[in-house]
This record gives sequence, C-alpha cells and structure tokens, in this order.
Amino acid sequence: MATTQPVVYSEEKFNRQSVMQWLTKPSVDKLLAVVAITPFVWDVLASYKTFHFDIPSLSYLADVIIIAATMVFRKAPSRVTPNPWFWLLAFLATYWGFLAFSFANEGGSVAPKSLINALAILSVLVELWGRFSLGRNIGFVPAQREIVIHGAYRYMRHPIYTGLFLGALGDALAHFSARNLLLTSLGVFWFVIKSFVEESFLSKDAAYAAYMQRVRWRWLPGLI
Repeated sequence: MATTQPVVYSEEKFNRQSVMQWLTKPSVDKLLAVVAITPFVWDVLASYKTFHFDIPSLSYLADVIIIAATMVFRKAPSRVTPNPWFWLLAFLATYWGFLAFSFANEGGSVAPKSLINALAILSVLVELWGRFSLGRNIGFVPAQREIVIHGAYRYMRHPIYTGLFLGALGDALAHFSARNLLLTSLGVFWFVIKSFVEESFLSKDAAYAAYMQRVRWRWLPGLI
C-alpha cells in the first residue's frame, strides 16, 4: 500500500513566505509608501526658498507631486519580493539622485539650452504618461499589483524609466564633466538592472509573461 510522504517545508522557505505575507498587508504597504516618498517631499520643502522656476525644476516638482499622490493611495500588492538584494537595488536606483547631487560639480553645458529644455519637457511628458498609466500600481521594490497593459505600457514595458533616462541625458548635457557623466551613468545603470530584476520577478505570473510576449520593447519602442 502506497503511503503519502509528508510535505517538508524548509525554514528558509517558511521565513520568506512569512516576510512576503507581512509585506503584502495593506497597512504595512501604506507605511512603506509614506517612508519611501519622504526624502522626495523633504527635498522639495527644504529647497522651496531657493527654488528655480525653470523647466527642469518645474518638471521635477511635477514628478514629485505625482509620485507622492500615487504612492500614498497605491493598491496593496499580492506579492512583494523578500529578496534583500532586490531591496538594496531599489534603494540605490530610487535615491541615487540625492547621492549624485552631493558629489556632482557644476560642469559646463555642451548643448544648446533649447535642446536641454526640449529633453527636460520630453522627459517629464514620457515619465508622467507612464505614471498616469501605472496609476495606483506604483512601487519602488519589485511587487505584483494590477498588471497594466494600457497607456504607455502598450508600447514599452518601462516607460517611467524611459522618461528618467531622457532627463538624465539632458542633465548630463547641461552639466557635463567626467565626474557628472560617471554619476549619471551609474544612475541609469541601476534602473537598467532594475528593469531586468522586475521582469524576472513579475514573469512568474502567467499574465505578465504573456504581456512580455506582446510588448517586446523595454524602453524605446522599435529599438530596445
């Protein structure tokens, strides 16, 4: 007579499941969202007296407002990665701009101001298009909320990052130096790696895997 072998769960797997269950609690997710956006809100409030009403600064202000609103009212996730390396990557990518700003120098403009402003405008338009398309499904750490396939996500899988890359290009041209180029390149690099990490996590869901088959372009439709 065949006997059924008991299912044995390793302690590590049990701990990972426990962490994921805790991270998917709506109250915990809300608290993490508030903590995550605090540096951006503080940055705007701390610098309002010296705020420059130029296109790049206004673009950044609009982006922070949208981030704060969507993060605070975002939907609770069904899955969140418990992988600490993924959390570290998300931290680096999200807050790299603050660190880069501390070490950057003034540099010098190597492009016409009209081109730099055009890149700033295009950057914020693409980024906000992505954020409005994503809506309340936003998150800095790889997490599964509602899979978005409309708006900007009909054409590329990471439109928000596309907007960030365009902004990074404009900033590199406006304040060019070897140090600034290195800092900006590293910022772009973190988001490139983050794109692959997020896809690896989300593709375990059959619906997202099918979405990846339909939308093959990550950042620029028809190119990459």
